[in-house]
Amino acid sequence: MAINKKEAFTDTDQHLADLCKAMAHPARIAILRVLAERSTCICGEIVDVMPLAQATVSQHLKELLNAGLIKGTVDGKKSCYCINWETFKNFNLAFNTLSGDMEQAALNQNCC
Repeated sequence: MAINKKEAFTDTDQHLADLCKAMAHPARIAILRVLAERSTCICGEIVDVMPLAQATVSQHLKELLNAGLIKGTVDGKKSCYCINWETFKNFNLAFNTLSGDMEQAALNQNCC
């Protein structure tokens, strides 16, 4: 019977990896930047500033939404998205903790 190796890792590490995966595309980073510059944004406005087709932007928005990095509402053809700052606060905490742990471990080693 096959087991999911992902379960061997902590929930914190799994969640951090999921968030990093969701942000691991330059278009998604650009979308996050656009949303951060505005308090809310309608999907069409995002498409206007991106060098991508509407369907592609929608797919990237879906990935960010599924990861919890953005919040959104859909009202017919009109979609409104904004940054989910609570998720970003948790991401920053987890990433900074990881970074600090790694730095501390590196100080205790004499590596190349």
